[in-house]
Amino acid sequence: MRALLVVALLTGCSMAPKYERPKIPAAPAYKELSGWKRAEPSDHVLRSNWWQLFGDPELDALVASADAANPTLAAALANFRVARAVLKQARAGYYPTLSVNPQFTRVRQRAVDPRTGASTTSTSNIIALPVDAAWEPDLWGSVTSSVNAAKHTAEASYADLENVRLSMRAEVALNYFQIRARDSQREILASTVTAFEASLALARARYQTGIASEQDVAQAETQLASVRAQQSDLGIQRAQLEHALAVLLGKAPAEFSLRFDPLQKPPIAIPVGVPSALLERRPDIAAAERRVAAANAQIGVARAAYFPTLTLSGSAGYLSSSFPALFNWPSFVWSVGASLSETLFDGGRREGVSAQAWANYAGTVATYRQTVLSAFQEVEDNLVALRLLGDEIRDQTAAVEWATRSLTLAMDRYQLGIDSYLNVVTAQTTLLENQLTLVGLRLNLVAASVQLIKALGGGWDGSTLEKAASKQR
Repeated sequence: MRALLVVALLTGCSMAPKYERPKIPAAPAYKELSGWKRAEPSDHVLRSNWWQLFGDPELDALVASADAANPTLAAALANFRVARAVLKQARAGYYPTLSVNPQFTRVRQRAVDPRTGASTTSTSNIIALPVDAAWEPDLWGSVTSSVNAAKHTAEASYADLENVRLSMRAEVALNYFQIRARDSQREILASTVTAFEASLALARARYQTGIASEQDVAQAETQLASVRAQQSDLGIQRAQLEHALAVLLGKAPAEFSLRFDPLQKPPIAIPVGVPSALLERRPDIAAAERRVAAANAQIGVARAAYFPTLTLSGSAGYLSSSFPALFNWPSFVWSVGASLSETLFDGGRREGVSAQAWANYAGTVATYRQTVLSAFQEVEDNLVALRLLGDEIRDQTAAVEWATRSLTLAMDRYQLGIDSYLNVVTAQTTLLENQLTLVGLRLNLVAASVQLIKALGGGWDGSTLEKAASKQR
């Protein structure tokens, strides 16, 4: 009884070091929030479906479609299920193993009488129906450490799944807005072609009346052909973006198309929070931290290998020479036993395993720290982009207005014969470049909003980790 009590007390003790999350200093506020003027909504807005902040029903439908059919997301979900199955397998180490091994043996024996030399032959049956049990008490916490490692790995896998989901949704939004930006550029190029065709007609008319030279016609033809070439290139870009979006939705490119709709998205308010909150809101940070915890638990497994293992075994069943007598009480047999095993020499194998566990732990800590620092950088990068892009867009809008005015003046002076057509060409080119630049800046502003939301974790909550990893299916 005392021996059993000692076993019960020792079972489940873990040899792993006490785990503490690696500490990384976090600033009280983001550096690039300086000068942040926009009124922010409460945090719960971001914790819902963040893409709905853009107020685009078509984007909402695309994200829902990607959630249901994205292949990369499906693969990440499968990996999480594998990790959870490994956890279930590790927990089985707490319980004894039961097995049944029915046997039937027919034996023919020949005996020789040493006195007479006569031989006799006999035949007998051996029928056995044993049930065997074996249990290895978790004296030094090897099973407990293995379970903890598998549990933390499953939690990391779930965080990986959520990170893939966040990245996929952000990529859908970015592709969608890039297509809409191409539509805006397409609209600008279409109006530019119309304007250039009118300019070409004017140059031809002036050439035919002898007012202008053939050079004016050649310059107008060159401009028009150049813009048409840009239209073709833009068509290639839009088609490729549409193909990429189709793959994100789990569809073949031939099965998907997106209607024409220029980009028209006003800036949105994004709740930023404080840097320390980022540790709980980024799934990639959570995954890195859980892998640190798993590596810490593996140290316990390596340490437990230095201690002896105790195996308790037992067997009970029926043994008889005939089926009718098999289940009679005299046929019942049983046995119990225990064995203690300790490795005296292994050539340094356990020492190598232990060193590997410690080195792996140090590597996961470094990866965790790098992940956190990269997360801080991503937030700061997108904060400064959003803060300064507003000013840049305002200045670029003014540049487009002045370029439009310059073109009007150049065209008037050309029609009056004051300036050459070269001034018109320069003004037209300047206006087109500034219009396309403005569309690019507006796209950058929307993209920075998406990237900031992604950098902030998309409203994900790390409190779901343990529940999701431990849930049985």
